[in-house]
Amino acid sequence: MSMFYIVVLVLFGVLFLVAELVFLPGVSVGALLSLVCYGSAIYLAFSDFGVWTGAAVIGIIALLSLAATVVSLRAKTWQRFSLKQEIRSSSMPRPDEELRPGDRGTTLSRLSPMGKVEIGGRTYEAKSLGAYVDPRCEVEVVGFENFSVIVKTID
Repeated sequence: MSMFYIVVLVLFGVLFLVAELVFLPGVSVGALLSLVCYGSAIYLAFSDFGVWTGAAVIGIIALLSLAATVVSLRAKTWQRFSLKQEIRSSSMPRPDEELRPGDRGTTLSRLSPMGKVEIGGRTYEAKSLGAYVDPRCEVEVVGFENFSVIVKTID
């Protein structure tokens, strides 16, 4: 029955080692559990079966650990589990691709200094050049900053 426990402990040690390498990078719970399982298996082998069996268990653990490490770290091993789809869109269109300086629109919310404007039937995040701009005021595009439109009021 002790041999069964030794085999189970070695297998759990390899399982925790693979989990550490693949899912839990760094020295953490997986590495500690792996060491505890390996140490317990080695202790049982030496105490119940003697020096030769204990040495054999150490050799088996070393070989299995090396094989598990090599297989776990190969790129193709986990490639079938990885996401292959690419995201090529953005959350909103870049306003500098759709608008030009001089385009006119109206504010939908108060610009203090950021808010929403409607230009050409589309809604954009906008930033006012000057002070606050009230809703439903006419504005003109003067530039762009990231995904925001910089506007000024029309006098």
